[in-house]
Amino acid sequence: MLKPNQKYANALHELLEPGPVVLLSTFFKGRANLMTLTCTMMLEQNSPFRILIGLGPWDCSYNALLKTKQCVIAIPALDLIKETVKIGNCSGDEVDKFKEFGLTPAPAHFVAAPLVKECLANIECKVIDTSLVDKYGLVVLKPCEVWYDSAKKERRTFHHNGDGTFTVDGKKVNLKKLMTRWTEYL
Repeated sequence: MLKPNQKYANALHELLEPGPVVLLSTFFKGRANLMTLTCTMMLEQNSPFRILIGLGPWDCSYNALLKTKQCVIAIPALDLIKETVKIGNCSGDEVDKFKEFGLTPAPAHFVAAPLVKECLANIECKVIDTSLVDKYGLVVLKPCEVWYDSAKKERRTFHHNGDGTFTVDGKKVNLKKLMTRWTEYL
């Protein structure tokens, strides 16, 4: 029988956190910036895809994102976990995060924000809805282009548990044969 457990009641982040830790890349006033972001979610599972992210005015990237209406969501693999955490511990107002953490900005096709060359994947995005920003700190993005480094050896991503610990993605389980309703996505 299930019983209330205060330990897990305090760990909702760990229990429900849907997406991997990502880096949000912006470009504003001639300067590229990165921030670590743990609040991401796919809004629509079928095309057209939409992504929901959460951030607030305490983040340097917040104003850049709302002013430019564009960004890159860079998805680091496990080999960048330490850099990703360190990026989240400093402000882009004070530090050039690309330079400080040895990351390479690369040009995107549809947005001014740079891709992060060392990441497993990069998703160019445009802001399409800010109606939830003031009340909830949520922004809806439309992906414009997806970049994926198929040559990258490390492919595992990681999830923040909300307390300074992380869960690393593990083995993939293939159940495509059971996915009979949505075969066009297999």
